[in-house]
Amino acid sequence: MTRFVDRGAITAAYVGIGMAVTIGVSFLLVIPIEPIYWLLTPLAGLMIGYYANQRSNRTRGAWRRVITNGLFAGVITGLTLAGLLLAVKLLFFTADSGYRDGSLGGPISCSSGADCVYQRYLDAGKAAELAAVGVTDPASFSRFYWNQQLTTAGLLLAITTVTGLLGGLTFAITRPPDGHAVAPGQSIA
Repeated sequence: MTRFVDRGAITAAYVGIGMAVTIGVSFLLVIPIEPIYWLLTPLAGLMIGYYANQRSNRTRGAWRRVITNGLFAGVITGLTLAGLLLAVKLLFFTADSGYRDGSLGGPISCSSGADCVYQRYLDAGKAAELAAVGVTDPASFSRFYWNQQLTTAGLLLAITTVTGLLGGLTFAITRPPDGHAVAPGQSIA
């Protein structure tokens, strides 16, 4: 046992990093479907909060440790999910060269990066919406875009942290009291 969290919670945090990387690569890069990323985020938090305490072999009644373990694993997993989202957004934001398939009208005339992303939004008919929030050029668009992405990353971190705590609490509520554990292959009744 470490000073703040159990050794099992540290292992669970590493598992959470791996889970976040798998989710991020799968649904931000390979099959870019961001809503699935959002759907899996709270589930990842619940599972990792529960697993942190299971891995630590915690028993019911150790509330302070259960909460700490769930929060720790949830925060680490959430930081990884948020960091991956920002890294992928940065990759696509800076690498945008304005390329479009010929069926969409050919390439956009722009400078790589913020200008091309801004031009894509204008091309999609978002000029009035952007102007309404004070976005009128690539520089103001960059500030607006990254403010939105940082808010999104913070929300992912918050969701994973809270659900990590809920996963730990679920473990604490459903775990048998100390000394009453059921051996593998043995029934409760």
